[in-house]
Amino acid sequence: MKADDLRDLTVDDLRAKETELSEQLFALRLQKVTGQLDNPAKLRHVRRDLARVLTVVHQKSTAEGTQS
Repeated sequence: MKADDLRDLTVDDLRAKETELSEQLFALRLQKVTGQLDNPAKLRHVRRDLARVLTVVHQKSTAEGTQS
């Protein structure tokens, strides 16, 4: 997932994506603890995607605050 693609989304869509990635990260952590995780690199990718989403949300909220 690229940050440029995320910037095209609305804040509501980004919040939904944030929730989805958080739930996915929780499930992956649970799989890791129980020893059922097939691809450990998936954790890193989901964590980074979540960070990208949160960064774009922060940028959009900051930009809206400065325009007022």
